[in-house]
Amino acid sequence: MIHYVLRRMFLLLFVLFSLSVLTFSLSFLFPGDPLNNLSGYQEITVNELAILEDKYKINSDYLTQYIAFLRRIFSGDLGISFNSQAPVFEQVNRIFPATVELAVYSLLVSIIIGIPLGIISAYYHRRLPDTVILTTTLVGYSLPVFWWALLIIFTFSLHFGWFPSSGRIGLVYEVPHISGFILLDILRSDIIYKYEALRNALMHMALPTLVLTTYPTTVLIRYTRGSMLNVLETNYIKTARAKGLSPFQVLLHHGLRNALLPVIRLIGLQFSSLITLAMITEVIFSWPGVGRWLIESIYQRDYPAIQGGLLAITTFVIIVTITSDILYKWFNPVSRTQVDGKF
Repeated sequence: MIHYVLRRMFLLLFVLFSLSVLTFSLSFLFPGDPLNNLSGYQEITVNELAILEDKYKINSDYLTQYIAFLRRIFSGDLGISFNSQAPVFEQVNRIFPATVELAVYSLLVSIIIGIPLGIISAYYHRRLPDTVILTTTLVGYSLPVFWWALLIIFTFSLHFGWFPSSGRIGLVYEVPHISGFILLDILRSDIIYKYEALRNALMHMALPTLVLTTYPTTVLIRYTRGSMLNVLETNYIKTARAKGLSPFQVLLHHGLRNALLPVIRLIGLQFSSLITLAMITEVIFSWPGVGRWLIESIYQRDYPAIQGGLLAITTFVIIVTITSDILYKWFNPVSRTQVDGKF
């Protein structure tokens, strides 16, 4: 297990190195002067020119510039945004929790709904509940996110008026920024309208969570169903049935524990997909996350913000993916003896 973790850590470092090289190269691939793209200053005076050239090593070779780039990343310096003239690192640090919060809650809902429905579908294999669940998952899997989001807004917000159609919380509620996670900040705050603000935040979160939950829920249902069917055909399950155990005992004590092991890896992969899908969801629901901010930066050709946003999102996705892979190996003793993960 230790050797496997070390291999994955080496893979993580290699991927992060490749990502840093790509991000550094964008400064020279974007239109305009590389010094402006690296620093974020659009108009550089004569006095600032010498200071910035020394800071970014713009007159040195590419290796020296890349080393200086890495030093700035580790110190939290991602340049200045063209649009707001604010440090990119501070902007990412302020809005990234909103994206993670939306993805985490959507993943939790997917797990709560997807895994039990997958088990039920496997238990009633080729019967009416299985057919209904598989048909529903096929429809949910085929829905385009942008069309599904607009349909949800039109139905539950514009037509019935049950939920707000945009934003993270109502403008009348002022919540102090502590962690960036709106629900935690509300619960930790001392505001007198705490529970009203919490209810309002949950109402704002309902529709984007519903939209973002649809895709990973359908994937979890089908994957859990397939994994459970494979486990139910194994010899130890047949032995348990031959001993006279009830179907519920066989499913709960023997099948469920082994069938859910492959789902652990899938959950990590789905979380990575949620971060990507959140970018579209945030734009439609005006959710103030890093996805919406990054797309607006692309429209405005804010190159330092594009670099910082891509670096933050990609690094987070890579770390989550590697972590889920390590956890899968940790909880699955059989996979530790396999060598298919070696490279």
